[in-house]
Amino acid sequence: MKQNDYTVAVIISLLLHGLLIAALLWGADFSMDKPKTAGNTIKAVVVDPALVNQQAKQIRQQREAAKKAEQDRLRRLEQQTQALEKERQAEERRLRELKSEKLKAEKAAREAEVERKRVAAERAKAAEEKRKADEAAKVAREQAAKAEAERKLKQEAARKAEAERQRQVAEQRKAEEAKRQAEEAKRKAEAEAKRAEEERQAKIAAKKKAEEEARKAEAARKEAERKAAEAREQQRQQEAALNDMFAGLEAETEQRGGVRGQFVDDETQRYGAIYTQMIQQNLLIEQSFVGKECVIRMRLSSNGLVLDASEAGGDRNVCRAAKAAVVKVSQFPMPEDPAVVERLRDIRLTVIPQ
Repeated sequence: MKQNDYTVAVIISLLLHGLLIAALLWGADFSMDKPKTAGNTIKAVVVDPALVNQQAKQIRQQREAAKKAEQDRLRRLEQQTQALEKERQAEERRLRELKSEKLKAEKAAREAEVERKRVAAERAKAAEEKRKADEAAKVAREQAAKAEAERKLKQEAARKAEAERQRQVAEQRKAEEAKRQAEEAKRKAEAEAKRAEEERQAKIAAKKKAEEEARKAEAARKEAERKAAEAREQQRQQEAALNDMFAGLEAETEQRGGVRGQFVDDETQRYGAIYTQMIQQNLLIEQSFVGKECVIRMRLSSNGLVLDASEAGGDRNVCRAAKAAVVKVSQFPMPEDPAVVERLRDIRLTVIPQ
């Protein structure tokens, strides 16, 4: 469309230039013909000088008027030419602008077409990709549904198998638990029987040891009584002889004190042995205790209640077990002799695991 407008404008410009040239040529011929006509007229007419002068004046005036008219015409033609030139230049500028705009529009149209084709290609590609994606998603959904169905079947089969396995495991556990309880009951019974036997044997041994210690104490008592009788006899003899009364009395007093002290020592040792035996009966023995010992100090009340038990030396692990055994016994037997009781209220014992 813009190319056609440019062509029409060029044609119009050429026509205007052609008309201008034709007008100039026509004006030039007219000015040349007119003097010839006037000259012929003058030559053909014979008049008097006054008339000639008048006519010459008229001719001059006509020529001047014609010249002025020609100059006016030429000036108008020149103005028209300038105006036409300006119009031509303006038309050329307009045509150049139209051509530039046309080129820009064509470029923009080409770019728009390229962009449209690119967008269309992208849209077509996106549509194709979407179609493929939809097909892939459909296939994936179908495969997922198939896999889900298979998974559910496998899960159901696994659930049934697991339930059966758990049932078998439960039955096996019940059987094992029943077996374990039976074995535990048997073990406890054997342990209880063994412990009872050990306690019986320990009691028998303790009884034998206590009887032996009582026998020894009785022998010591008889020996002490014999010695006391001898001492009394000696005292009697000393008193009868009246040999250094005060020396004899001092000797007798020392002798009686020594016998009493020996009795208290023997009783203290005998009860200490009983206490040691009671602690060992309640001692939880470990394999690592073999060959080790503990010296334990006990503080007792007058009736034998344990007030305190502390470690006085030896292996710490054995002492810890010995203190636990003392706490388990909680009360030890006490003799009737106040002197022996006083000795037993703060006593040290050596515990040797056996």
